Amino acid sequence: MHELLALDDLVTRARAGDQASWNALVDRFLPLVNGVIRRFRLSSADADDVNQTVWLRLVEHLGDLREPRALPGWLVTTTRNEALRVIRLRGRAVPVDPQGVTLERLAEQPEADEDLIRDERTRALRAGLLELPAGRRELLELLLTDPPISYDEISAKLGIPKGSIGPTRARALEQLRNTRAMRALVTASAVVE
Repeated sequence: MHELLALDDLVTRARAGDQASWNALVDRFLPLVNGVIRRFRLSSADADDVNQTVWLRLVEHLGDLREPRALPGWLVTTTRNEALRVIRLRGRAVPVDPQGVTLERLAEQPEADEDLIRDERTRALRAGLLELPAGRRELLELLLTDPPISYDEISAKLGIPKGSIGPTRARALEQLRNTRAMRALVTASAVVE
């Protein structure tokens, strides 16, 4: 159930003390936090410290977060800052591949891993599809089947005229773009960038 809840709802419920929503937030964003930590090549103990501190900071500041959809960006920034703080405190060199990204570039690029971004987009798309009327959702799903099926087959399966598939698809895509889930994704992406 919590998988399909919008981020706004999860944050609101977690703020209100709902443990299941808090757990869902952690489950959803733990890979993001761990991905940022891995970029700094911290020792296992330091990585664990950074991870715990990030979640502690979230507990402390969840009520201060003005825009719940900004949470992924907040987590990336907080994790990066905490990892850099640990590195400064330890006063030690961090092993960096000379052919790879330098530590300075790591600090300048608070990007999330592409896999995590793709997962968030997939989750938003699934939630957005659930907001559509069943007929439009089914049409979009049929148009995306692999291997593709013909308009004749789609017309027969849905019981709609072949000539109305294209215009109906255009309306369904517009409706999908305007779903709450997809608007939230666009807003969150803009905040992170």
